[in-house]
Amino acid sequence: MFEPIGGSAPKYTNQGVINPSAAICAGQMMLDFLGETKAAQAIEAAVIKVTREKIKSIAAGKMGYSSTSQVGDLVAAEL
Repeated sequence: MFEPIGGSAPKYTNQGVINPSAAICAGQMMLDFLGETKAAQAIEAAVIKVTREKIKSIAAGKMGYSSTSQVGDLVAAEL
C-alpha cells in the first residue's frame, strides 16, 4: 500500500494548503516497487530540489505558494 504518511488531513479538505510532496512520494515509491526505477528516481530528485530550493516550509499553509497545486506544478516542472 502506498499512501502519504500524514493520511488524508480532513481538516484541510478543499483548502489547497497541504504540501503535496508526501502524496507525490507515495506514487514515487509505488513506481520503484513496480520496477520503474528511472521514473521513481526522477520524481524523487524533483521533490528534493523543490523542497530544498523553492518552498519556504513543508508545513500546511506555510509553503510560500498559494496552493497545493502550485507546489505540485513546481515538482512537475522539474521532471
